[in-house]
Parts: sequence; C-alpha cells; structure tokens
Amino acid sequence: MKRIITVILLALTLCCNLPAQQTAAYNPPQLSDPDSWTMVMIPDPQTYIKFDYNQPLFELMMAWIASNIEPLNIRLALCTGDLVEQNEYPNPDGVNGNQPSKSQWEAVSAAFGRLDGKVPCIQATGNHDYGYKSAENRKTNFDKYFPVDKNRLTQRLLRDAGLNSDRMPTLANATFELVTPQGKKFLLLVLEFAPRDETIDWAKNIISQEKYAGHTVILLTHSYLSADNKHIEKENYKLENPNYGASLWRKLVQPSTNIQLVLAGHIGEPDNEKGHIAFRTDLNAAGKKVHQMVFNAQALGGGWHGNGGDGWLRLLEFLPDGKTVKVKTFSPLFAISPTTQQYAWRTASYDEFTFIFE
Repeated sequence: MKRIITVILLALTLCCNLPAQQTAAYNPPQLSDPDSWTMVMIPDPQTYIKFDYNQPLFELMMAWIASNIEPLNIRLALCTGDLVEQNEYPNPDGVNGNQPSKSQWEAVSAAFGRLDGKVPCIQATGNHDYGYKSAENRKTNFDKYFPVDKNRLTQRLLRDAGLNSDRMPTLANATFELVTPQGKKFLLLVLEFAPRDETIDWAKNIISQEKYAGHTVILLTHSYLSADNKHIEKENYKLENPNYGASLWRKLVQPSTNIQLVLAGHIGEPDNEKGHIAFRTDLNAAGKKVHQMVFNAQALGGGWHGNGGDGWLRLLEFLPDGKTVKVKTFSPLFAISPTTQQYAWRTASYDEFTFIFE
C-alpha cells in the first residue's frame, strides 16, 4: 500500500510540474481602423467545385463573407477565375472531379448566390472556364451562369461591357466603378483569360477616357505572375491571339497612367503556400507604382485532389487615408472550430503585409 501511495504521489507531482499547453488566442478578423473598408479576394474555386463533397467548403467561405459584410465593412469581393474544373465535360472520371460540368457551373453559381443582393462580387474567367477541359477554345458557359442581372449590386457598379470571342457583350470583359466612403474612385477592370489583342485595345480605350482620368484602376485577370514573381511569358493553350502576363504588362499595364493594382490567380503547387502566391511592384508610364499580387490556394489541403484550398481568403483593408492597404490571409474553414482556430491565420511576411497607392 505504501508503495502504491508513493507512486500516486510521484505521478501527481509530475503532472503538477508539467508545463501547461499553450494555445495561441484566436482573434477573428477586424478592422484596424473603424473607417476602413474591406475587399475580399477569393482564389480559384475549381478544386472545391469539381468534387461534390468539397462544394460545402466553398459555400462556407461565401457564407462567412456574407455574415461579415457589416463588421468588416466589405464593399466588394473579387474572384481570380477557374470557377470550374472543366467548362464542358459530360463524363467526369472520378479522379479529377466527380461532377459533370453542368453540375459544377450550377454549384459555383449557387455558392456565389450567397452574396447576391448583399455585396458586389466580380468574377474573372480562367483557362478551365473555357473549351472542354481547359481552354481548347474560347467557348465558355460563364455568361449563362453569371448573367449581368445575377447580382443586382454588381450590376449597379457596371460601367462598360466588352465583347467575347462571339462578339457578344460579356462580364468577362467589363469595368465596374466603386466609390469609397471617403470619396476615392476606383475602376475595376476585369479581363478574360489570356485576353485577345482586341480586348486589350478595348481596355486601353476605356481606361484612357477623360471620365476615368482621376480613377485608380484595379485590373483583375487570371494568368499574370509566376510563383517566382515573373510575368508569365507563354503557356501551352490552343488559343488564337492570347496575351499572358508579360505581354499584358507591355501592352496595357505599363503604358497606362492609372492602373495601380493587378490581381490574379492561376498558379499553384501541391501543399506549398509559396507556390500559390506572388507579389511585385513596378512603375507605369506615369511613374506611378503598380502593385501586382497573385493569390491562390487550389492545391493546398491535399493537392489537386484535396479539399480545394483549406478555405483561404485574402482580406484587403483599405484605410481611410485612401492610400494604405493592409493585406491579411485568413481561413473561415479553420476558424469555425476551436480545435483548428490556431491555424486560421497565415502570418508569414508574404501573407501579411502593407502596400501604398501613390
């Protein structure tokens, strides 16, 4: 008995002397300045959408945005394209998706529907949104599932609609005007995947108009920078007259006087955060800084056949000085449970930083 009591006392002593497990306190997203406003950057949804069991994760992300419109003063959401895995594919193989294209388009349209009438949302088109599996041609179902009147708040911001390859107006090439609470004017220019020369000419003509001379232009497109921060020179898609990052920079962005921010997605590497992102700053023809940011997550959370991207979003807080933008990277998926809240923020220097408009 004496030996048993000794063992118990020893065990209790050891337990009492063990260091308490330290769990970092979770802080939900909040504005650093109550007069700021937020733009949410949504990475390529394709890996969420191609599997039916991943689709609720993307729904969760959209639901989180909708429920945080007021506390974060969210004025706009942007998506970098590749809304689906295959644009026109009737018989999925169960490996690279288990949903036919029609079901994928219905699912992604419905998920974004959580934002309809609540906050404007602008979607770019990616290579997977064209052709059969990936940009074998420029046919897309985008206009069918994202018509101009889908989200009345987005429609209110619409100013110019360019043409698709069938010479029909499309939101894949369009401009949207956003005026901040402090009165600063932004023009959001969205361009199709690998835009054609005529599309670039249209965009140059639009943003150079006198009525937009005082606007800060933000360009949203799909393919632009590689993970080593270089403008993408060429890709192997069977498209006529494509322009990727390097030629888009030379023909449109650098010659402009008012493009000051470029946002894109497209790139990825299985379970490698840095393989999904890029950031660089160059000067345009007016000597103004152009910040260029890529944010994606599609091969995080298990690679190309994983959960779709671990729920990551980029939160861009625009401060009331009209110049400063604070960037943070947050996952509503991890944040939803106390078990995983410690993983809800990515805080490396490439995931949390500040840039300034001139």
